[in-house]
Amino acid sequence: MFAALDGTPLTLTSGGLRRYTEELLRALKAEYPGDQFVPLSDQIVRPGTFLDRRWWTVGLPRTIRRLGISVFHGTDFAVPYLPVCPAVMTVHDVSPWSNRGWHSGAARVRRRTPILIRLGLVTLLLTPTEAVKREVLELFRISSDKVVVVPEAPAPHFQPRGVLREPDIPYFLFVGTIEPRKNIPTLIAAWREVRRKHPAVELFLAGRHRSDAPKIEAEPGLHVAGEVSETHLAALYNGATALVYPSLYEGFGLPVVEAMQCGTPVIASRDPALIEVGGGAPLHVAAEDAAAMAHVMCEVFEDAHLQARLSEAGLLRASQFSWSRTARLTHEVYVEAIQRYSSRHRA
Repeated sequence: MFAALDGTPLTLTSGGLRRYTEELLRALKAEYPGDQFVPLSDQIVRPGTFLDRRWWTVGLPRTIRRLGISVFHGTDFAVPYLPVCPAVMTVHDVSPWSNRGWHSGAARVRRRTPILIRLGLVTLLLTPTEAVKREVLELFRISSDKVVVVPEAPAPHFQPRGVLREPDIPYFLFVGTIEPRKNIPTLIAAWREVRRKHPAVELFLAGRHRSDAPKIEAEPGLHVAGEVSETHLAALYNGATALVYPSLYEGFGLPVVEAMQCGTPVIASRDPALIEVGGGAPLHVAAEDAAAMAHVMCEVFEDAHLQARLSEAGLLRASQFSWSRTARLTHEVYVEAIQRYSSRHRA
């Protein structure tokens, strides 16, 4: 097999799309050394421009034919605009369609992806959770057998490493792109409530700040760390009292499984995908209820036994995810896509 993956997410500096593409490529190469897996991208072209459209209609199809690609995997909501080979597309979530205010620059995805699916240019779809699969079936009105759930996973370097912070600086942690649907204002409001009762508790926000997200004003105890190295991120997970993930909507929630794999307690919103991925290990709270969120944060901070229970449950749940398993399941989908494409084009 010679599989090509859309390498465009690898041009991002951080975020779930980059993590997914990077870890999946690495795991596929490790699990299937006899096959070839390459990222393809026209990195010098700005998205949405005439040259970008020519890449998808002309440049990419030509490259696929020239290389003899067996199957193409669209890791970022797109596949070639011509049926030159079997195509698999990952729909990470349906946020571009469910709330336009969450994605100011997603108009192209909203228009393009449904058309590619309706035209039959996507052989099979992947979703990271059953929750997203249900949404995809309703949104795109397609047959259930065309959508396969393949969960994502935490990177293997996220592991328990003992306490990596000063014991007199307790903090809660958020990890992820700072964007509207991550619900950061509610988290900050909840943390302020916690701080009234426990003035020493601080809050770290780690992740790229997207341009359409509200500005976060500096204040004592609030650390806007921005993008951090993998080593620094692992240290932040390990040192945190808990990861707090109050997202209004998620397709999977990689930081949740990363934190759990580090043995860090998790407090998350009641988003269906986060409940599914958490598997009962996190504490869940209404996303927009700052008072309830603050109450749960205080409970975790004040109760060492609760912290230990959440840590143990998280480690057990995280052990059920691995990029090796994700790669094997994805490879099975590639094989199925090749078979379906061949059958259709022989008919």
